[in-house]
Amino acid sequence: MDILGATLRVCVDDLEASVSFYERLAGTRALRFERGGVEVAAVGCFLLMSGPEAELEVLRKVAATIAVADVDEAHKTLTELGADVVAGPVGTPAGRNLIARHPDGSVYEYVDRRPAQDTA
Repeated sequence: MDILGATLRVCVDDLEASVSFYERLAGTRALRFERGGVEVAAVGCFLLMSGPEAELEVLRKVAATIAVADVDEAHKTLTELGADVVAGPVGTPAGRNLIARHPDGSVYEYVDRRPAQDTA
């Protein structure tokens, strides 16, 4: 499994104010989308999320987002190593993802950049 990088997950109250700060910090524009009632802005290595507290409570349980070359390969490797895949793989606006709980109890999201139509 090729790990390409990691994204820090940040839950914020005011997405607009936060996006402005992180765009200046990272020197890049935000990629915005909505998922499950949560507004999301990807800015450099930061994934900003804002929305209903019940949704954010679930999202806070995921320590980080890890970019991989292929989510299917990650799924295979993770299960072989004893991780529990608790969701996915599924398509998202930015590619495909899965959520896995490692044997130590840590929870991570793994994503690739394959378009959602490639998940069939």
